[in-house]
Amino acid sequence: MTTAAPQRAPAGDTRTGLSRTADGREVPSAAARTRSRLRGEDPFIGWVTALSIGLLALFLRLWKLGSPREFLFDETYYAKDAWSLLHFGYAREYVDGKKANAEILAGHTDGLWKDKASMAVHPDVGKWLIGLGEKVFGMDPFGWRVASAVVGALMIVVMVRLVRRMTGSTFIGAVAGLLLCFDGMQFVLSRLALLDIFVAFFLLMAVHCHVADRDWTRARLATLLSTSGGRVTKGSGPVRGLLWRPWLVGAGICWGLACGTKWEAVYAMAAFGLLTFFWTVGARRSFGVRGALARSVVVDGIPAFVSVVLVGLLVYVATWTGWLVHAGQYEKDLSSSQYTRYSGQGHCDGKTYVSENPNDDARWPTASEPDASGVGEVVQSLRSLWYYHQDVYTFHTHFLNCSTHPYESKPSGWLLLNRPVGVDADTKIQPGTQGCDAPTGSDCLRVITLLGTPILWWGGCLAVIAAGALWIGTRDWRYGVAVIGTLSTWLPWLQYDDRPIFIFYAIITIPFMVMAIALLIGALLGRTTAPTPRRTVGVIVSGAFFVLVLLNFAWFWPVYTDQLLTHREWLDRIWFTRWI
Repeated sequence: MTTAAPQRAPAGDTRTGLSRTADGREVPSAAARTRSRLRGEDPFIGWVTALSIGLLALFLRLWKLGSPREFLFDETYYAKDAWSLLHFGYAREYVDGKKANAEILAGHTDGLWKDKASMAVHPDVGKWLIGLGEKVFGMDPFGWRVASAVVGALMIVVMVRLVRRMTGSTFIGAVAGLLLCFDGMQFVLSRLALLDIFVAFFLLMAVHCHVADRDWTRARLATLLSTSGGRVTKGSGPVRGLLWRPWLVGAGICWGLACGTKWEAVYAMAAFGLLTFFWTVGARRSFGVRGALARSVVVDGIPAFVSVVLVGLLVYVATWTGWLVHAGQYEKDLSSSQYTRYSGQGHCDGKTYVSENPNDDARWPTASEPDASGVGEVVQSLRSLWYYHQDVYTFHTHFLNCSTHPYESKPSGWLLLNRPVGVDADTKIQPGTQGCDAPTGSDCLRVITLLGTPILWWGGCLAVIAAGALWIGTRDWRYGVAVIGTLSTWLPWLQYDDRPIFIFYAIITIPFMVMAIALLIGALLGRTTAPTPRRTVGVIVSGAFFVLVLLNFAWFWPVYTDQLLTHREWLDRIWFTRWI
Protein backbone atom coordinates (compact mmCIF):
# COMPACT_ATOMS: atom_id res chain seq x y z
CA MET A 1 0.00 0.00 0.00
CA THR A 2 1.34 3.42 -0.92
CA THR A 3 0.57 6.78 0.56
CA ALA A 4 0.82 10.25 -0.88
CA ALA A 5 4.03 12.12 -0.13
CA PRO A 6 3.65 14.93 2.39
CA GLN A 7 3.12 18.28 0.74
CA ARG A 8 5.52 21.11 1.49
CA ALA A 9 4.09 24.20 3.05
CA PRO A 10 3.58 27.03 0.53
CA ALA A 11 6.24 29.68 0.35
CA GLY A 12 5.66 32.39 2.88
CA ASP A 13 3.58 30.09 5.11
CA THR A 14 4.65 30.97 8.63
CA ARG A 15 2.71 28.25 10.44
CA THR A 16 4.96 25.86 12.31
CA GLY A 17 4.62 22.89 14.59
CA LEU A 18 1.69 21.30 12.76
CA SER A 19 1.75 17.55 12.12
CA ARG A 20 0.62 15.72 9.02
CA THR A 21 -1.27 12.50 8.56
CA ALA A 22 0.07 9.50 6.67
CA ASP A 23 -1.61 10.68 3.48
CA GLY A 24 -0.11 14.14 3.75
CA ARG A 25 -3.10 16.03 5.18
CA GLU A 26 -2.21 18.71 7.65
CA VAL A 27 -3.58 18.20 11.16
CA PRO A 28 -5.70 21.24 12.09
CA SER A 29 -4.40 23.55 14.77
CA ALA A 30 -5.86 23.42 18.26
CA ALA A 31 -7.79 26.61 17.54
CA ALA A 32 -9.25 25.17 14.33
CA ARG A 33 -10.34 21.99 16.10
CA THR A 34 -12.46 24.01 18.54
CA ARG A 35 -14.72 25.00 15.64
CA SER A 36 -14.87 21.82 13.61
CA ARG A 37 -17.26 19.29 15.15
CA LEU A 38 -20.65 20.96 14.69
CA ARG A 39 -19.83 22.78 11.46
CA GLY A 40 -22.67 22.36 8.95
CA GLU A 41 -25.16 21.02 11.52
CA ASP A 42 -28.30 23.19 11.62
CA PRO A 43 -29.02 24.05 15.28
CA PHE A 44 -32.75 24.39 14.55
CA ILE A 45 -32.89 20.88 13.10
CA GLY A 46 -30.90 19.66 16.07
CA TRP A 47 -33.38 21.04 18.59
CA VAL A 48 -36.44 19.95 16.60
CA THR A 49 -35.03 16.43 16.42
CA ALA A 50 -34.29 16.27 20.15
CA LEU A 51 -37.67 17.68 21.17
CA SER A 52 -39.55 15.43 18.75
CA ILE A 53 -37.93 12.33 20.20
CA GLY A 54 -38.62 13.70 23.68
CA LEU A 55 -42.32 14.12 22.84
CA LEU A 56 -42.47 10.56 21.53
CA ALA A 57 -40.90 9.35 24.77
CA LEU A 58 -43.32 11.43 26.84
CA PHE A 59 -46.33 10.03 24.98
CA LEU A 60 -45.21 6.45 25.59
CA ARG A 61 -44.54 7.14 29.26
CA LEU A 62 -47.84 8.93 29.90
CA TRP A 63 -49.93 6.23 28.21
CA LYS A 64 -52.21 4.72 30.90
CA LEU A 65 -49.80 6.04 33.52
CA GLY A 66 -52.36 5.81 36.32
CA SER A 67 -52.83 2.08 35.82
CA PRO A 68 -52.65 -0.06 37.86
CA ARG A 69 -54.33 2.03 40.51
CA GLU A 70 -52.24 0.95 43.47
CA PHE A 71 -48.88 1.53 45.12
CA LEU A 72 -46.20 -0.31 43.16
CA PHE A 73 -43.03 -1.55 44.86
CA ASP A 74 -41.38 1.30 46.84
CA GLU A 75 -43.92 3.88 45.68
CA THR A 76 -45.55 3.23 49.05
CA TYR A 77 -42.66 5.10 50.72
CA TYR A 78 -41.81 7.83 48.25
CA ALA A 79 -45.34 8.92 47.34
CA LYS A 80 -46.26 9.37 51.02
CA ASP A 81 -42.97 11.05 51.91
CA ALA A 82 -43.50 13.43 48.98
CA TRP A 83 -46.99 14.31 50.21
CA SER A 84 -45.58 14.88 53.70
CA LEU A 85 -42.82 17.18 52.38
CA LEU A 86 -45.38 19.11 50.38
CA HIS A 87 -47.76 19.69 53.30
CA PHE A 88 -45.52 19.74 56.38
CA GLY A 89 -42.10 20.67 55.00
CA TYR A 90 -40.49 17.47 56.28
CA ALA A 91 -41.13 13.72 56.18
CA ARG A 92 -43.49 12.50 58.89
CA GLU A 93 -44.33 9.01 59.98
CA TYR A 94 -47.77 7.70 58.98
CA VAL A 95 -50.25 5.19 60.29
CA ASP A 96 -50.10 1.49 59.40
CA GLY A 97 -48.96 1.16 55.78
CA LYS A 98 -51.85 -0.99 54.53
CA LYS A 99 -54.43 1.27 56.14
CA ALA A 100 -52.74 4.40 54.78
CA ASN A 101 -52.56 2.92 51.27
CA ALA A 102 -56.23 1.95 51.30
CA GLU A 103 -57.31 5.38 52.53
CA ILE A 104 -55.17 7.23 49.98
CA LEU A 105 -56.45 5.12 47.08
CA ALA A 106 -59.99 5.84 48.30
CA GLY A 107 -59.22 9.57 48.05
CA HIS A 108 -58.69 10.31 51.75
CA THR A 109 -55.50 11.89 53.07
CA ASP A 110 -56.58 13.48 56.36
CA GLY A 111 -55.42 11.99 59.64
CA LEU A 112 -52.90 9.58 58.13
CA TRP A 113 -49.68 11.29 59.18
CA LYS A 114 -48.40 11.37 62.75
CA ASP A 115 -46.82 14.38 64.42
CA LYS A 116 -43.40 12.70 64.40
CA ALA A 117 -40.42 12.98 62.06
CA SER A 118 -39.71 9.98 59.86
CA MET A 119 -36.29 8.40 59.38
CA ALA A 120 -36.07 8.77 55.59
CA VAL A 121 -32.93 7.07 54.28
CA HIS A 122 -32.62 9.00 50.99
CA PRO A 123 -32.31 12.76 50.36
CA ASP A 124 -35.32 14.83 49.35
CA VAL A 125 -34.89 16.17 45.78
CA GLY A 126 -36.64 13.28 44.03
CA LYS A 127 -39.42 13.28 46.61
CA TRP A 128 -39.98 17.02 46.15
CA LEU A 129 -40.39 16.41 42.40
CA ILE A 130 -42.86 13.58 43.05
CA GLY A 131 -44.69 15.95 45.39
CA LEU A 132 -44.89 18.55 42.63
CA GLY A 133 -46.84 16.06 40.52
CA GLU A 134 -49.11 15.31 43.48
CA LYS A 135 -49.67 19.05 43.96
CA VAL A 136 -50.81 19.51 40.36
CA PHE A 137 -52.69 16.25 39.72
CA GLY A 138 -53.62 15.04 43.18
CA MET A 139 -52.62 12.23 45.52
CA ASP A 140 -53.31 9.35 43.16
CA PRO A 141 -51.16 7.02 41.00
CA PHE A 142 -51.05 9.43 38.05
CA GLY A 143 -50.17 12.32 40.34
CA TRP A 144 -47.26 10.60 42.03
CA ARG A 145 -45.91 9.10 38.78
CA VAL A 146 -46.19 12.02 36.37
CA ALA A 147 -42.95 13.71 37.49
CA SER A 148 -41.04 10.52 36.67
CA ALA A 149 -42.59 10.43 33.19
CA VAL A 150 -41.67 14.04 32.45
CA VAL A 151 -38.12 13.68 33.78
CA GLY A 152 -37.68 10.35 31.93
CA ALA A 153 -38.61 12.07 28.66
CA LEU A 154 -36.33 15.04 29.41
CA MET A 155 -33.49 12.60 30.06
CA ILE A 156 -33.85 11.37 26.48
CA VAL A 157 -33.72 14.94 25.15
CA VAL A 158 -30.47 15.45 27.09
CA MET A 159 -29.14 12.21 25.60
CA VAL A 160 -29.78 13.43 22.05
CA ARG A 161 -28.13 16.77 22.73
CA LEU A 162 -25.12 15.25 24.52
CA VAL A 163 -24.29 12.70 21.82
CA ARG A 164 -24.90 15.31 19.11
CA ARG A 165 -22.39 17.59 20.82
CA MET A 166 -19.86 14.77 21.13
CA THR A 167 -20.15 13.49 17.56
CA GLY A 168 -21.13 16.62 15.64
CA SER A 169 -23.99 14.63 14.12
CA THR A 170 -27.69 15.23 14.71
CA PHE A 171 -28.37 11.80 13.22
CA ILE A 172 -26.12 9.94 15.69
CA GLY A 173 -27.59 11.98 18.53
CA ALA A 174 -31.08 10.95 17.40
CA VAL A 175 -30.04 7.29 17.28
CA ALA A 176 -28.76 7.51 20.86
CA GLY A 177 -31.96 9.16 22.03
CA LEU A 178 -34.19 6.59 20.34
CA LEU A 179 -32.18 3.68 21.73
CA LEU A 180 -32.57 5.08 25.26
CA CYS A 181 -36.25 5.75 24.57
CA PHE A 182 -36.76 2.05 23.80
CA ASP A 183 -34.91 0.69 26.83
CA GLY A 184 -37.31 -1.22 29.04
CA MET A 185 -35.68 -0.27 32.32
CA GLN A 186 -35.64 3.43 31.54
CA PHE A 187 -39.22 3.14 30.30
CA VAL A 188 -40.60 1.38 33.40
CA LEU A 189 -38.72 3.61 35.85
CA SER A 190 -40.18 6.61 34.01
CA ARG A 191 -43.62 5.26 34.95
CA LEU A 192 -42.95 4.68 38.67
CA ALA A 193 -42.62 7.05 41.62
CA LEU A 194 -39.13 5.86 42.54
CA LEU A 195 -36.04 8.04 42.92
CA ASP A 196 -33.74 6.37 40.40
CA ILE A 197 -34.98 8.09 37.24
CA PHE A 198 -34.32 11.48 38.86
CA VAL A 199 -30.74 10.72 39.87
CA ALA A 200 -30.10 9.34 36.36
CA PHE A 201 -31.44 12.54 34.78
CA PHE A 202 -29.40 14.93 36.93
CA LEU A 203 -26.29 12.77 36.48
CA LEU A 204 -26.62 12.83 32.70
CA MET A 205 -27.20 16.59 32.82
CA ALA A 206 -23.99 16.97 34.83
CA VAL A 207 -22.00 14.94 32.30
CA HIS A 208 -23.41 17.06 29.48
CA CYS A 209 -22.15 20.15 31.32
CA HIS A 210 -18.67 18.61 31.63
CA VAL A 211 -18.56 17.85 27.90
CA ALA A 212 -19.84 21.36 27.10
CA ASP A 213 -17.12 22.78 29.37
CA ARG A 214 -14.52 20.87 27.37
CA ASP A 215 -15.68 22.62 24.21
CA TRP A 216 -16.04 25.98 25.94
CA THR A 217 -12.57 25.83 27.51
CA ARG A 218 -10.86 25.11 24.19
CA ALA A 219 -12.84 27.81 22.41
CA ARG A 220 -12.03 30.27 25.18
CA LEU A 221 -8.33 29.44 24.99
CA ALA A 222 -8.41 29.96 21.23
CA THR A 223 -10.05 33.37 21.69
CA LEU A 224 -7.65 34.48 24.42
CA LEU A 225 -4.65 33.40 22.32
CA SER A 226 -5.88 34.84 19.04
CA THR A 227 -3.52 37.80 19.32
CA SER A 228 -0.47 35.57 19.84
CA GLY A 229 -0.89 33.28 16.84
CA GLY A 230 -2.94 30.71 18.74
CA ARG A 231 0.05 29.38 20.71
CA VAL A 232 1.38 29.75 24.26
CA THR A 233 5.03 30.69 24.09
CA LYS A 234 5.80 30.65 27.81
CA GLY A 235 4.18 29.97 31.18
CA SER A 236 0.75 28.43 31.71
CA GLY A 237 -1.11 30.50 29.19
CA PRO A 238 -4.33 32.38 30.05
CA VAL A 239 -5.43 32.05 33.68
CA ARG A 240 -7.75 34.91 34.63
CA GLY A 241 -9.94 34.35 31.60
CA LEU A 242 -10.58 30.74 32.65
CA LEU A 243 -11.34 31.26 36.33
CA TRP A 244 -15.06 31.49 35.55
CA ARG A 245 -16.21 28.42 33.62
CA PRO A 246 -20.03 28.60 33.50
CA TRP A 247 -20.53 25.03 32.33
CA LEU A 248 -18.58 23.72 35.31
CA VAL A 249 -20.80 25.71 37.65
CA GLY A 250 -23.77 24.13 35.87
CA ALA A 251 -22.18 20.74 36.43
CA GLY A 252 -21.79 21.53 40.14
CA ILE A 253 -25.48 22.42 40.39
CA CYS A 254 -26.50 19.21 38.62
CA TRP A 255 -24.21 17.09 40.80
CA GLY A 256 -25.70 18.69 43.90
CA LEU A 257 -29.19 17.79 42.71
CA ALA A 258 -28.11 14.27 41.75
CA CYS A 259 -26.53 13.61 45.15
CA GLY A 260 -29.56 15.31 46.70
CA THR A 261 -31.64 12.52 45.18
CA LYS A 262 -29.37 9.56 45.94
CA TRP A 263 -25.81 9.47 47.22
CA GLU A 264 -24.67 7.04 44.52
CA ALA A 265 -23.99 9.97 42.17
CA VAL A 266 -20.92 10.98 44.17
CA TYR A 267 -18.74 8.31 42.51
CA ALA A 268 -19.49 9.57 39.00
CA MET A 269 -18.99 13.13 40.22
CA ALA A 270 -15.47 12.28 41.34
CA ALA A 271 -14.69 10.40 38.12
CA PHE A 272 -15.86 13.15 35.78
CA GLY A 273 -14.23 15.81 37.91
CA LEU A 274 -10.87 14.12 37.37
CA LEU A 275 -11.61 13.52 33.69
CA THR A 276 -12.41 17.20 33.22
CA PHE A 277 -9.12 18.16 34.87
CA PHE A 278 -7.17 15.96 32.46
CA TRP A 279 -9.14 17.39 29.54
CA THR A 280 -8.00 20.84 30.63
CA VAL A 281 -4.42 19.64 30.88
CA GLY A 282 -4.72 18.30 27.33
CA ALA A 283 -6.18 21.60 26.14
CA ARG A 284 -3.28 23.63 27.51
CA ARG A 285 -0.77 21.16 26.10
CA SER A 286 -2.39 21.38 22.65
CA PHE A 287 -1.93 25.16 22.71
CA GLY A 288 1.78 24.79 23.50
CA VAL A 289 2.02 24.78 27.31
CA ARG A 290 5.01 22.79 28.52
CA GLY A 291 4.59 20.85 31.77
CA ALA A 292 0.86 21.35 31.48
CA LEU A 293 0.00 18.75 34.14
CA ALA A 294 1.90 20.45 36.95
CA ARG A 295 0.84 23.93 35.89
CA SER A 296 -2.86 22.99 35.63
CA VAL A 297 -3.08 21.66 39.19
CA VAL A 298 -3.18 25.19 40.57
CA VAL A 299 -4.44 27.36 37.70
CA ASP A 300 -7.24 24.98 36.65
CA GLY A 301 -7.67 22.35 39.36
CA ILE A 302 -8.49 24.67 42.25
CA PRO A 303 -11.06 26.82 40.35
CA ALA A 304 -12.64 23.64 38.94
CA PHE A 305 -12.87 22.14 42.44
CA VAL A 306 -14.68 25.26 43.63
CA SER A 307 -17.06 25.24 40.64
CA VAL A 308 -17.94 21.56 40.83
CA VAL A 309 -17.42 20.31 44.38
CA LEU A 310 -18.09 23.38 46.50
CA VAL A 311 -21.01 24.55 44.37
CA GLY A 312 -22.35 21.00 44.40
CA LEU A 313 -22.02 20.86 48.18
CA LEU A 314 -23.87 24.16 48.61
CA VAL A 315 -26.68 22.97 46.34
CA TYR A 316 -26.83 19.64 48.18
CA VAL A 317 -27.16 21.33 51.58
CA ALA A 318 -29.77 23.69 50.14
CA THR A 319 -31.90 20.69 49.12
CA TRP A 320 -32.21 19.87 52.84
CA THR A 321 -33.83 23.22 53.63
CA GLY A 322 -37.08 21.60 54.77
CA TRP A 323 -35.14 19.36 57.13
CA LEU A 324 -33.05 22.25 58.49
CA VAL A 325 -36.13 24.38 59.15
CA HIS A 326 -37.55 21.50 61.23
CA ALA A 327 -34.25 20.38 62.76
CA GLY A 328 -35.72 20.73 66.24
CA GLN A 329 -38.36 18.14 65.42
CA TYR A 330 -35.69 15.70 64.27
CA GLU A 331 -33.59 16.35 67.36
CA LYS A 332 -36.62 15.50 69.47
CA ASP A 333 -37.83 12.41 67.57
CA LEU A 334 -34.73 10.79 66.06
CA SER A 335 -31.67 11.82 68.05
CA SER A 336 -31.79 8.57 70.05
CA SER A 337 -32.90 6.31 67.21
CA GLN A 338 -31.79 2.71 66.88
CA TYR A 339 -29.26 3.82 64.27
CA THR A 340 -27.65 6.27 66.69
CA ARG A 341 -27.46 3.56 69.37
CA TYR A 342 -25.85 1.02 67.03
CA SER A 343 -22.28 0.29 68.13
CA GLY A 344 -21.34 -3.19 66.96
CA GLN A 345 -21.14 -5.52 63.98
CA GLY A 346 -23.60 -8.07 65.34
CA HIS A 347 -24.92 -10.93 63.25
CA CYS A 348 -26.38 -11.10 59.73
CA ASP A 349 -29.76 -9.88 60.89
CA GLY A 350 -30.96 -6.31 60.94
CA LYS A 351 -32.58 -6.57 64.38
CA THR A 352 -29.57 -8.26 65.89
CA TYR A 353 -27.37 -5.43 64.65
CA VAL A 354 -29.42 -3.02 66.72
CA SER A 355 -29.56 -5.01 69.92
CA GLU A 356 -26.07 -6.53 69.83
CA ASN A 357 -24.26 -3.65 71.49
CA PRO A 358 -26.78 -0.89 72.10
CA ASN A 359 -25.78 2.30 73.79
CA ASP A 360 -29.00 3.56 75.30
CA ASP A 361 -27.42 6.85 76.30
CA ALA A 362 -26.30 7.70 72.78
CA ARG A 363 -27.95 10.85 71.45
CA TRP A 364 -27.06 13.57 69.02
CA PRO A 365 -25.09 16.16 71.01
CA THR A 366 -27.39 18.87 69.68
CA ALA A 367 -30.42 17.19 71.26
CA SER A 368 -29.33 18.19 74.78
CA GLU A 369 -28.00 21.64 73.88
CA PRO A 370 -30.04 24.79 74.48
CA ASP A 371 -31.66 26.14 71.36
CA ALA A 372 -29.42 28.71 69.71
CA SER A 373 -30.51 31.74 67.72
CA GLY A 374 -29.35 33.58 64.65
CA VAL A 375 -26.20 32.21 63.05
CA GLY A 376 -25.77 29.85 65.99
CA GLU A 377 -29.11 28.24 65.20
CA VAL A 378 -28.02 27.64 61.59
CA VAL A 379 -24.78 26.03 62.79
CA GLN A 380 -26.66 23.90 65.30
CA SER A 381 -29.11 22.72 62.65
CA LEU A 382 -26.28 21.87 60.27
CA ARG A 383 -24.62 19.82 63.01
CA SER A 384 -27.86 17.94 63.58
CA LEU A 385 -28.06 17.28 59.84
CA TRP A 386 -24.54 15.85 60.01
CA TYR A 387 -25.54 13.46 62.81
CA TYR A 388 -28.60 12.49 60.77
CA HIS A 389 -26.32 11.68 57.84
CA GLN A 390 -24.23 9.49 60.10
CA ASP A 391 -27.35 7.54 61.06
CA VAL A 392 -28.39 7.16 57.42
CA TYR A 393 -24.90 5.94 56.55
CA THR A 394 -25.14 3.38 59.36
CA PHE A 395 -28.41 2.17 57.92
CA HIS A 396 -27.00 1.73 54.42
CA THR A 397 -23.70 0.15 55.42
CA HIS A 398 -24.67 -2.05 58.40
CA PHE A 399 -28.37 -2.28 58.99
CA LEU A 400 -29.23 -4.35 55.91
CA ASN A 401 -26.16 -6.56 55.92
CA CYS A 402 -27.03 -10.15 55.05
CA SER A 403 -30.74 -9.35 54.76
CA THR A 404 -32.50 -10.97 51.81
CA HIS A 405 -35.05 -9.97 49.20
CA PRO A 406 -36.62 -12.12 46.45
CA TYR A 407 -35.51 -9.70 43.74
CA GLU A 408 -32.04 -8.80 44.98
CA SER A 409 -29.18 -9.37 42.56
CA LYS A 410 -25.42 -9.22 42.43
CA PRO A 411 -24.15 -6.08 40.68
CA SER A 412 -21.51 -8.16 38.87
CA GLY A 413 -24.29 -9.45 36.64
CA TRP A 414 -26.43 -6.34 36.29
CA LEU A 415 -25.20 -5.33 32.84
CA LEU A 416 -26.13 -8.81 31.59
CA LEU A 417 -29.62 -8.49 33.16
CA ASN A 418 -29.11 -11.24 35.70
CA ARG A 419 -32.20 -10.64 37.86
CA PRO A 420 -35.06 -8.28 36.92
CA VAL A 421 -37.43 -6.90 39.54
CA GLY A 422 -41.09 -7.82 39.66
CA VAL A 423 -42.83 -4.53 40.37
CA ASP A 424 -46.39 -5.85 40.33
CA ALA A 425 -48.17 -9.11 39.57
CA ASP A 426 -51.84 -10.08 39.33
CA THR A 427 -51.72 -13.84 38.79
CA LYS A 428 -54.12 -16.76 38.40
CA ILE A 429 -56.71 -14.83 36.42
CA GLN A 430 -59.11 -17.57 35.38
CA PRO A 431 -60.37 -18.11 31.80
CA GLY A 432 -63.49 -16.13 31.09
CA THR A 433 -62.66 -13.38 33.62
CA GLN A 434 -61.07 -10.01 32.84
CA GLY A 435 -60.86 -10.98 29.18
CA CYS A 436 -58.67 -14.04 29.79
CA ASP A 437 -58.86 -16.49 26.88
CA ALA A 438 -56.35 -19.04 28.17
CA PRO A 439 -57.00 -22.69 27.35
CA THR A 440 -58.65 -24.91 29.93
CA GLY A 441 -56.26 -25.83 32.72
CA SER A 442 -54.24 -22.64 32.34
CA ASP A 443 -54.72 -19.05 33.45
CA CYS A 444 -53.75 -15.44 32.69
CA LEU A 445 -51.77 -12.79 34.50
CA ARG A 446 -50.72 -9.16 34.45
CA VAL A 447 -47.20 -8.19 35.48
CA ILE A 448 -44.87 -5.20 35.47
CA THR A 449 -41.22 -6.18 35.27
CA LEU A 450 -38.21 -3.91 35.62
CA LEU A 451 -36.12 -5.39 32.83
CA GLY A 452 -33.88 -3.61 30.36
CA THR A 453 -34.30 -4.33 26.65
CA PRO A 454 -31.98 -7.37 26.41
CA ILE A 455 -30.59 -6.75 22.91
CA LEU A 456 -29.72 -3.18 23.89
CA TRP A 457 -27.99 -4.13 27.16
CA TRP A 458 -26.06 -7.08 25.74
CA GLY A 459 -25.02 -5.02 22.74
CA GLY A 460 -24.08 -2.21 25.14
CA CYS A 461 -21.73 -4.52 27.06
CA LEU A 462 -19.86 -5.34 23.85
CA ALA A 463 -19.87 -1.70 22.82
CA VAL A 464 -18.28 -0.57 26.10
CA ILE A 465 -15.51 -3.15 25.70
CA ALA A 466 -14.91 -1.93 22.14
CA ALA A 467 -15.02 1.68 23.32
CA GLY A 468 -12.33 0.92 25.89
CA ALA A 469 -10.09 -0.55 23.21
CA LEU A 470 -10.70 2.39 20.87
CA TRP A 471 -10.11 4.91 23.65
CA ILE A 472 -6.68 3.39 24.25
CA GLY A 473 -5.90 2.76 20.60
CA THR A 474 -7.12 6.02 19.06
CA ARG A 475 -6.93 8.32 22.09
CA ASP A 476 -10.38 9.61 21.15
CA TRP A 477 -11.74 11.32 24.29
CA ARG A 478 -15.34 10.56 23.37
CA TYR A 479 -14.93 6.84 24.00
CA GLY A 480 -13.51 7.79 27.39
CA VAL A 481 -16.80 9.45 28.37
CA ALA A 482 -18.68 6.22 27.67
CA VAL A 483 -16.13 4.02 29.46
CA ILE A 484 -15.66 6.24 32.53
CA GLY A 485 -19.41 6.78 32.78
CA THR A 486 -20.10 3.04 32.69
CA LEU A 487 -17.42 2.08 35.19
CA SER A 488 -18.02 4.90 37.68
CA THR A 489 -21.76 4.17 37.88
CA TRP A 490 -21.46 0.39 38.04
CA LEU A 491 -18.25 -0.75 39.76
CA PRO A 492 -18.87 1.04 43.09
CA TRP A 493 -21.89 -1.18 43.69
CA LEU A 494 -19.64 -4.25 43.93
CA GLN A 495 -18.63 -3.20 47.45
CA TYR A 496 -22.24 -3.43 48.63
CA ASP A 497 -23.17 -6.87 47.33
CA ASP A 498 -23.55 -8.27 50.87
CA ARG A 499 -26.91 -6.53 51.28
CA PRO A 500 -30.07 -6.44 49.13
CA ILE A 501 -29.51 -4.25 46.08
CA PHE A 502 -31.42 -4.28 42.82
CA ILE A 503 -30.67 -4.24 39.13
CA PHE A 504 -32.60 -1.04 38.48
CA TYR A 505 -29.86 0.89 40.27
CA ALA A 506 -28.02 0.45 36.95
CA ILE A 507 -30.35 3.00 35.34
CA ILE A 508 -27.48 5.47 35.82
CA THR A 509 -25.25 3.17 33.76
CA ILE A 510 -27.36 2.45 30.67
CA PRO A 511 -27.00 5.97 29.14
CA PHE A 512 -23.25 5.43 28.84
CA MET A 513 -23.71 1.99 27.30
CA VAL A 514 -26.07 3.58 24.77
CA MET A 515 -23.47 6.29 24.20
CA ALA A 516 -20.85 3.63 23.41
CA ILE A 517 -23.23 2.02 20.90
CA ALA A 518 -23.93 5.37 19.23
CA LEU A 519 -20.23 6.19 18.96
CA LEU A 520 -19.54 2.82 17.33
CA ILE A 521 -22.41 3.36 14.90
CA GLY A 522 -20.85 6.70 14.00
CA ALA A 523 -17.51 4.98 13.44
CA LEU A 524 -19.13 2.30 11.26
CA LEU A 525 -20.88 4.87 9.10
CA GLY A 526 -17.76 6.99 8.65
CA ARG A 527 -17.44 10.72 8.14
CA THR A 528 -18.60 10.95 4.56
CA THR A 529 -22.14 10.48 3.27
CA ALA A 530 -20.88 9.30 -0.11
CA PRO A 531 -21.78 5.66 -0.85
CA THR A 532 -18.84 3.39 -0.12
CA PRO A 533 -18.61 -0.33 0.72
CA ARG A 534 -17.73 0.57 4.31
CA ARG A 535 -20.72 2.85 4.67
CA THR A 536 -23.02 0.25 3.15
CA VAL A 537 -21.88 -2.36 5.65
CA GLY A 538 -22.17 0.18 8.44
CA VAL A 539 -25.74 1.09 7.47
CA ILE A 540 -26.76 -2.58 7.31
CA VAL A 541 -25.19 -3.52 10.66
CA SER A 542 -26.36 -0.40 12.47
CA GLY A 543 -29.83 -0.52 10.99
CA ALA A 544 -30.23 -4.20 11.82
CA PHE A 545 -29.20 -3.59 15.43
CA PHE A 546 -31.62 -0.68 15.80
CA VAL A 547 -34.51 -2.71 14.36
CA LEU A 548 -33.69 -5.61 16.69
CA VAL A 549 -33.77 -3.29 19.69
CA LEU A 550 -37.13 -1.87 18.58
CA LEU A 551 -38.63 -5.34 18.05
CA ASN A 552 -37.19 -6.53 21.35
CA PHE A 553 -38.80 -3.59 23.16
CA ALA A 554 -42.12 -4.32 21.47
CA TRP A 555 -41.89 -8.01 22.45
CA PHE A 556 -41.51 -7.11 26.13
CA TRP A 557 -44.06 -4.27 25.99
CA PRO A 558 -46.79 -6.37 27.71
CA VAL A 559 -44.59 -7.02 30.76
CA TYR A 560 -43.55 -3.37 30.88
CA THR A 561 -47.14 -2.08 30.89
CA ASP A 562 -49.26 -4.56 32.89
CA GLN A 563 -50.93 -6.09 29.83
CA LEU A 564 -53.07 -9.24 30.07
CA LEU A 565 -51.11 -12.33 29.01
CA THR A 566 -51.80 -16.02 29.07
CA HIS A 567 -49.40 -18.05 31.14
CA ARG A 568 -47.80 -19.38 27.96
CA GLU A 569 -47.34 -15.87 26.51
CA TRP A 570 -45.70 -14.78 29.74
CA LEU A 571 -43.30 -17.73 29.77
CA ASP A 572 -42.30 -16.87 26.19
CA ARG A 573 -40.88 -13.64 27.62
CA ILE A 574 -39.11 -15.29 30.55
CA TRP A 575 -35.92 -16.32 28.77
CA PHE A 576 -34.10 -17.54 31.88
CA THR A 577 -35.26 -19.13 35.11
CA ARG A 578 -33.56 -16.30 37.06
CA TRP A 579 -36.04 -13.90 35.46
CA ILE A 580 -38.99 -15.45 37.33
